[in-house]
Amino acid sequence: MHKSNSHIPFYSEEKIAIFIDGSNLYAAAKSLDIDIDYKRLLEWASDQSRLVRAFYYTALMEDQEYSPIRPLVDWLDYNGYSMVTKPVKEYTDDNGHRKIKGNMDIELAIDVMEMADRVDHIMLFTGDGDFLRLIEAIQRKGVRVTLVSTIKSQPPMVSDELRRKADFFLDLQDLSNEIERDDKSTDFPSEAEDHLEDQVYSGKAEISKFG
Repeated sequence: MHKSNSHIPFYSEEKIAIFIDGSNLYAAAKSLDIDIDYKRLLEWASDQSRLVRAFYYTALMEDQEYSPIRPLVDWLDYNGYSMVTKPVKEYTDDNGHRKIKGNMDIELAIDVMEMADRVDHIMLFTGDGDFLRLIEAIQRKGVRVTLVSTIKSQPPMVSDELRRKADFFLDLQDLSNEIERDDKSTDFPSEAEDHLEDQVYSGKAEISKFG
């Protein structure tokens, strides 16, 4: 039986940290046609409990003269997020096709484990089943885990096993009223996010990996 996503027990005095798997959240939001307002997301989380820190993870094409995702990264960095980035790697597959890969799993996992001793509740924005053991490890430390992704897309964007393991599951679509971007807002470089999948290939963003 899956956990309900409608009654997540946030406590006003608990310390909470947010970890956003950038490419994975982008893919989930795109599947639901949601344009996330990251400033509203922080405000919403701060209203629930004591927000300690919010991390955002993404890889960058640093050898290009201009990277469309750079404005997004800079904006987040100046607006309350701790940015964790690294250059993408290029390789040629067995068919001779040039591929670009930027996997941030290790960086995210290390930071979660370090923060687990300092917070009561972790919100993990991802659907990647590779984080199953990470969730188990921080739960053993007494930290509750809320997983944010979606099952309302076709196909679902979250690993079923990962969803079962988390203490709570919050569907991104159900959260959209709280964090969707207001069209009147002009300070967020939303157009940069539209180029994310074109710039960075991440295994986490592949649907086949979520099952």
